[in-house]
Amino acid sequence: MNVYDITIVGAGPVGMFAAFYAGMRNAKTKIIDTLPQLGGQLATLYPEKYIYDIPGFPKVKADELAQNLEKQLTMFNHRYCLEEEVIKLDYQDDLIEIITNQQTHYSKAVILALGNGSFQPRKLRLEQAEAFENNGIDYFISDLMKYAGKKVAVAGGGDSAVDWALMLEPIAKEVSLIHRRSNFRAHEHSIEQLKNSSVQILTPYMIRGVSGDQSLESLHLQVAKSEETADLNVDYLIVNYGFTTNLNLKDWQINSSRQGIFVQSDMKSSKDGVYCCGDITQYNGKVDLIATGFGEAPTAVNNALHYIDPKNRTQPMHSTNLFQQT
Repeated sequence: MNVYDITIVGAGPVGMFAAFYAGMRNAKTKIIDTLPQLGGQLATLYPEKYIYDIPGFPKVKADELAQNLEKQLTMFNHRYCLEEEVIKLDYQDDLIEIITNQQTHYSKAVILALGNGSFQPRKLRLEQAEAFENNGIDYFISDLMKYAGKKVAVAGGGDSAVDWALMLEPIAKEVSLIHRRSNFRAHEHSIEQLKNSSVQILTPYMIRGVSGDQSLESLHLQVAKSEETADLNVDYLIVNYGFTTNLNLKDWQINSSRQGIFVQSDMKSSKDGVYCCGDITQYNGKVDLIATGFGEAPTAVNNALHYIDPKNRTQPMHSTNLFQQT
């Protein structure tokens, strides 16, 4: 039986940084994630999207952030177990069994960096839509240049929909933004940029049909609460109606709600040996930012190591003293 000091469930940016910090503390570390690659949902769903709240970066693309974190992790010989879903946790006297859909892992402590659970996009509710999925209808962007020189429509009214429209404007031939309400839910600054852009704003319109020969060619629109209709020729439709989340912790025996896991100031959950960081954590005054999770990760690691061995300090030396200076 191969027992690890710390097993981190979740390989998003916060989980990756927690693994890096665990390496700095010489902890034998394993990472488990349901996705086939490191970087989590942020890198998988929004690789080309800019993030503006990472200290030291005026802006950084999600994929670039994930690549930098992965490069940082190469300093240590951690074990990665990808495409595995954790089903439950079993608590023994001196270790925790982490049971996945493939095997059982053994660890002295566990850090949960689950984000908001597994996501599925809210899809376009039209019978014809499924036939065009990945053939004109997309639910997230993996390669921005795929849309270069094309006629692209974005459906949605939140921050992501507006951001995608603005990012596509200098790349695509034409960009249209379709929203069923007159007002957008995005940040005021983004809406102002949208109004000053060449993006065609179609509000309040609803998508009533899609058509095409072998790939998507046209959208059939209707003005909300009206009989007025219009057709829009497109090469691609990017649907951004948000995502549904699945966070089922009933078999984990941890005090939690639909929003996440309740933790103490040391990031400890209601179960001994289980700590949390990132969006999954819930406490008074919590601010859901990646930067917040980056701060919670070392707290979780240090206190997990102190739980394993009380001789381990929760306030270790500064990082400048941990590596040889060059």
